[in-house]
Amino acid sequence: MRTGTLQIRTPDGIVFSLLLAGPVTRFLAAAIDLACLMAASSLLGSALAPLQLVSSDVARAVMILAFFIIQIGYGIVAEWLWRGQTIGKRLLRLRVMDVQGLRLHPSQIVIRNLLRFLDSLPVFYLLGGLFCLFTRKAQRLGDLAANTIVVRIPRVEEPDLDQLLPGKFNSLLEHRHLASRLRQRVLPQEASLALQALVRREDLDPAARVELFGGLAAYFKNIVPFPQEAIDGITDEQYIRNVVDVLYRKR
Repeated sequence: MRTGTLQIRTPDGIVFSLLLAGPVTRFLAAAIDLACLMAASSLLGSALAPLQLVSSDVARAVMILAFFIIQIGYGIVAEWLWRGQTIGKRLLRLRVMDVQGLRLHPSQIVIRNLLRFLDSLPVFYLLGGLFCLFTRKAQRLGDLAANTIVVRIPRVEEPDLDQLLPGKFNSLLEHRHLASRLRQRVLPQEASLALQALVRREDLDPAARVELFGGLAAYFKNIVPFPQEAIDGITDEQYIRNVVDVLYRKR
């Protein structure tokens, strides 16, 4: 049965709750992307206009081929460079993810975009929309084949970081290249989870608090390992404070 959220438990025991994007939101994102593609095709058509002087049939064939390449290539390149987003998805705060909440593999991006033409049958994404409506994880055919989902990224009000992260020395910032890599690799949902853990830490009983921050620290240390001297002598909770400082504080 279709649900609006998907819960994923990591090997470290951390549970992520992801908001699934429905067919209407995805349709609007696809419409924006189509408008971008039409604009790009119009510019390409102007560039290829001299071909009309040679042969109108050749010009038409080149335009059809070019539009197919642009349509497929646009989705593949954008979702790879923007970590699961196109222009339409960015504007509507959507993101493609692996069905287990992991990062996308290039093969997944290629498969879901190659099968886009099937989802668009018989008219504008009717088949894909029906699959989104009736599958449990709101997946179109391309998503089912590539083992991907599309999630909504909710707006999160940032708390007062100066109060949440008092001016303690952040040992992670001594390794700026690793801190930059951490910002690149951490997904918005993961960053939000760490931030909310700090915001709500006082509501937890001591044992649950230790367990939560222990699991979060192990998870983030696995994403980007820092040298031992950067993490020696700090608790798991302070490590997560440092991680959130790296991810959210503008410098």
